[in-house]
Amino acid sequence: MNCKEALPLIHEYLDGDLQGSDSRLLKEHLIACQTCHALFKQLEKTDALVRMLPPVKASDTLTAQIMSGLPPMKQRNSWMDFIRRHPAASVAVVFGVVMFGSFMAMWNDDTSLMVKGSNLQDVIIQGDTVIVPQGHTVQGDLVVQRGTLKVEGDVTGNLTVIDGTLNLASTAHISGQVTQVNEALGWVWYKINEFVGMLSH
Repeated sequence: MNCKEALPLIHEYLDGDLQGSDSRLLKEHLIACQTCHALFKQLEKTDALVRMLPPVKASDTLTAQIMSGLPPMKQRNSWMDFIRRHPAASVAVVFGVVMFGSFMAMWNDDTSLMVKGSNLQDVIIQGDTVIVPQGHTVQGDLVVQRGTLKVEGDVTGNLTVIDGTLNLASTAHISGQVTQVNEALGWVWYKINEFVGMLSH
């Protein structure tokens, strides 16, 4: 064993962690090497002096000074933590907000009449009024947006009036549901249902 190998073993011995063959090899080296033996004795005295000292308790002011010198802890952002833990839910929320915003913008911006249906040849349009005449039948759903719908004949599907008025004559016959949407939230709900319906087909 050389002096370089002996030094860490001396520290282990003083800590009480050196056992077995390493302890025997260190003792043999200390007997043979006067330099390491002198260093060992000096470290042994220092260790004994340190152990005799009373324990030192840091004062409150010293603790406060040390703590004030440390960099401030970053505030944890609960929203960022949620986004990191639930990326799919975060994307869904953002998508929902964007869709809601775009539907609200469509509700406020569009002022023109819109008529939608699969069979519109039996429908008469006069200005912003849509008429299903008596004795005529509209096959399938009929959607009228921002206008007046007068039904005197038959509709074999659902009837939806968005941001408009509906007049049903006594001769009218609708085989599906009649829905009137006259507020922005109802419009958003209608558009979401329409979007989900398109995805499911």
